[in-house]
Parts: sequence; C-alpha cells; structure tokens
Amino acid sequence: MNNLFVRDVMTLNPVSVSLETAATRVRSILRDEDFRCVPVVEGEKLRGLITRGDVLNITATKSNLEARGIMEKPKVILTPEMDAMRAASELLKAGEIQAPVVESTDSMKLVGILSVIDLISGFLENGYEPVRSPVSEIMSPDPVTCEHSDQLSAVWDLMDESGFSGLPVMKNGKMIGIITRKDLLRYGHARIHRESGEVKSVAVEKIMKTPPVAITPDTPSEKAASLLLEKDIGRIPVVENPVFVKSDPSMVKEADLLGIVSREDVLEAYIK
Repeated sequence: MNNLFVRDVMTLNPVSVSLETAATRVRSILRDEDFRCVPVVEGEKLRGLITRGDVLNITATKSNLEARGIMEKPKVILTPEMDAMRAASELLKAGEIQAPVVESTDSMKLVGILSVIDLISGFLENGYEPVRSPVSEIMSPDPVTCEHSDQLSAVWDLMDESGFSGLPVMKNGKMIGIITRKDLLRYGHARIHRESGEVKSVAVEKIMKTPPVAITPDTPSEKAASLLLEKDIGRIPVVENPVFVKSDPSMVKEADLLGIVSREDVLEAYIK
C-alpha cells in the first residue's frame, strides 16, 4: 500500500475571501455553497479561517463587520508534502474538521484545503482498513439530543453550549430525525429571531431531516465511512430496534438511540 500525502487528497483552489469581504457575504457563501469553512487571504497569503460556527453569531442582515473581524487563526496549517496519516492526527488533536494547505510555511501561499472527509475518502479509495471496528468501538455514547417540539432558537443555543453541530431529534423516547447547524443556517430562523425579537416560535420538527440515516452497533467502521461520503453527512446515529425505511435500509423511521459516530470518530478508527 502506497503512502498517501496531503497533496494526494486535498481540495485544490479552495474558495477564499479577502480581509475586506463583508461578514454577511461570508455567511452567504457558507450557506449557499454548503462549505464548512472558508479561508481568508491577503493576496495569495493565508491570514485566517472562518467557520459556520463563527458566522452563526452574526445577527445583522447588513453589518459593517468584515472577514478580518470574525476570522480565527487556523489551529492547523498543512503543507502538500505532509503524510496524510500525520495530517489526520494533527486535525484530530486540534479538534478541527478542515485545515488550509499552504505551499510552505515561509510563503503561506494558499494552495488547497484538507478536510476529514477528504482523508476518509482517500483512505477508502486506497484500500486502507480501519484499525478499530465495528462502530460500537468508536461511537460516542449518550449523545446530546433535542426534542421534536423544541424551538429552533433553543437548539441554536444548545449547539453553541455543547459544541456539537448536529443533534438527534427525539419523540416519545425514540429518535425520529436529526437537525444540524447547516439546517439552521439555511432556514435562517435563529438569526431572524435574534434580530427582530419576535416571539413567534418554530419547532425543530419543521426543519429537521427525517427519516435520518442510522446504523447499528455491529456495523463495520468502513461501512460507516462509506455512508458519510455517500450521504454527505457529518454524523450517523447508532441505534437499536430500528424501524427501517423499506426503500432505503440505511434510514430509519424511529429507533432507540445508543450513540453517535462522527466524521472524526471514523477518521480516528483509521489511525488508532
């Protein structure tokens, strides 16, 4: 098996914004293009990074904030020649799902971006096998959840407090859906609620994804990796007693929730 390097799996020519780009424009890019983060550059040089979490806190439709005012210093900066396994370890250690790739740490010229999904895809395509399997060995038990009747503004706050960008949705003790930060960004309710102070409520069940993708504890980690890529999702609930959708056995109408497996959990299965 040939060694993989960052250059083999990174995304080339990533969309970036300048220091002067309006923060509301950055929010639109992340929402409309379905990106999880966007690099901030000055010319060709990397200056910072803006994530979905950063833009969720922008409340004004028209704001004087610029990208420079909300960007963060990247916790991880990679180069094309770095070994992919080492890059995976650095992402996991920093708790990041993506990192910018620069030509060199001297030039800081932005040449790509590498995500957890890029790495998982590369490992799958090149025949790497997870070290830890099945998913019962890598899942996080007792995940943070919300109720189908919870208000979107409360879920927004729960995501902020917990640090999780996706929550299983429960009804009568059963998992029936999932709601993500992406859903909130697309719907825009939390932003509107904060700006206007309106008391009109919208429940999670109005915008949650249902039926959700789910797996059982004995599912191989490699299968979980494939589902993350196939369904373009960031996490998969681990369940028992599932009522599967006949047309798609990877989805469930309802189930007993045991845990959750994230992109990071799956990536970690390949290196530990």
